[in-house]
Amino acid sequence: MSLTSQKRSEDFLKISSQFKLGALVTESSHPVTANLSDVAKDNTAAALKLLFEADGDVIQKFRDFVKTGNAERIRQTVLESLKNGGRIFFTGCGSTGRLSILLDSVWRDFWRRQTPASRGAAPADSENRTFSVMAGGDFALIKSVEGFEDFTAFGKRQIADLGVSSKDVVFAITEGGETSFVIGTAWQGVEAKAKVYFVYNNPDDILCEHVQRSREVIDEPRIEKINLTTGPMSITGSTRMQATSIQLAVMLTVLEMVARELIGRGDAAVVPGQFLSALENAHTALNSPEVLNALAGLVALEESTYRSGHKNSYFADRFGIDVLTDTTERSPTYCTPPFRKFDDKNASESWAYLFLPQTETTAAWEQILKRPARCVEWGEADVRKLIGEDALGRTMETIRKISRAELMRFKIGLDGLPYRILKNGDCAVAVMSETEKDSIMPPTGFFRAQLNAARAAGAKTSWIYFGTSPMDGLPPATNTVFVPVPETGFLLDGVTRVAVKLVMNALSTCTMVRLGRVMGNTMIWLVPSNLKLIDRSTRYISKLTGLDYAPANQLLFEVIEYVEPRMKSDRAYPPVVGVSVLRTKERLTNEEAEKRLIGS
Repeated sequence: MSLTSQKRSEDFLKISSQFKLGALVTESSHPVTANLSDVAKDNTAAALKLLFEADGDVIQKFRDFVKTGNAERIRQTVLESLKNGGRIFFTGCGSTGRLSILLDSVWRDFWRRQTPASRGAAPADSENRTFSVMAGGDFALIKSVEGFEDFTAFGKRQIADLGVSSKDVVFAITEGGETSFVIGTAWQGVEAKAKVYFVYNNPDDILCEHVQRSREVIDEPRIEKINLTTGPMSITGSTRMQATSIQLAVMLTVLEMVARELIGRGDAAVVPGQFLSALENAHTALNSPEVLNALAGLVALEESTYRSGHKNSYFADRFGIDVLTDTTERSPTYCTPPFRKFDDKNASESWAYLFLPQTETTAAWEQILKRPARCVEWGEADVRKLIGEDALGRTMETIRKISRAELMRFKIGLDGLPYRILKNGDCAVAVMSETEKDSIMPPTGFFRAQLNAARAAGAKTSWIYFGTSPMDGLPPATNTVFVPVPETGFLLDGVTRVAVKLVMNALSTCTMVRLGRVMGNTMIWLVPSNLKLIDRSTRYISKLTGLDYAPANQLLFEVIEYVEPRMKSDRAYPPVVGVSVLRTKERLTNEEAEKRLIGS
């Protein structure tokens, strides 16, 4: 063990009591999916059904939320704020950070589509009244930003930079209820005398017993709590699953109610019940044999693509932010190569990528965000005030890598296609809704043109189509998944957005399970990119080897040091948990354990 890795382990263990989160419900194993990996080996459709069965927890929690009547009270608060010139802030990190950006994008998109007649008496600048605050800025949509979610001061600074004030409403959204960055945004909102809601997914008593920073927020009367605990995640600890799904459903319900009031419809009170009924119908449809079998076919297609060393490109427009969220979350969850910058010749080829119909990448990013990209570009003096000297150098190195210019190197417009040419053995998947027929049916339509080009190059193709009824005349493809969604008339089409999330989560999760990146329902290829994930990795090593917590953590940091050069340059590397476990059980070196794991 080197002095460097030993020192990093010692530093973590000194503060580890703040990040030992094994007692949280979101870190526990879901009984429905306990044998998920074994089921998936034999029957992919059955494994998908287990994942959707676990999503039933989301439906039940939403049903409970509707019964409380809290949606109406929250609506009144938000509406009053907007009418008085206030703004809505959604804050988060990791999965909830992407959720925050999605909520901002959905709201802005609705107002962009309105005419002077349809917007009623709503404020003229309604589109620009929402703001997302993600740990690490918009760059973190693509790749988690090391260390940002671990600092309360960073959360306070990012929301303060946007001028949060007493007129505003802040929704501080954290799956586990313990994320330092999100808690920082909540406290800054309190200091600014804004109305602050804390949205989270673990029982109060457990959080208060085990996490001091959470207890301080829960005990603060100026912060209103929205507890959306659904139970364990279908993949242990993977809060991108049920935790953010229920948060998406609840937040879109509130925003739907507010939007209706602003345009003068006056029927906001019926939204929660209608949303629940439609959500139940959508969930039932996902469990139908037709959807399960079609989706299992797509899992097989993606699995064979990745297993053979080939790549998959997604094509989306309306659901661009939804697809981007799922594809980028695969990297930290399952240790797959992240999105690659167009001019980076050293990074590994991304397994999955996304393209939009805009000609230039700058416009494509604005289409996803519904605003110009907003990245963190603090100076050295700013950072020094926030965290002092000890972590200054490393943090500034990180900040230089997450600027707007760096984000634009991820070419997701049509100008990126020449840098990711699909070939024989690759895969192309279009994700669209029935409102996008003009991009599907004409020969020059975006979706049809891209899948035709992919097929002509020898790639396999698939459609994922969300609509009230199947579409006749879809071009031929290797696989077609039709996902029925109920007709709701919702302004923000919230139920469809939840359905897209559930389908994309199940698709990517089941594919990774089939690829051996999950044992039972435990993600054994996770990337320890922050303190919470370092704790989780340490616990997994301890559980699988019998080592006590401290020696397991020392081993983890030793293996991190071994793979870190590849991690930082976005090259492929073995799972640190897997290497650590094999080293201990088989008495191997790092190199020997890696060879055993990847078979090279």
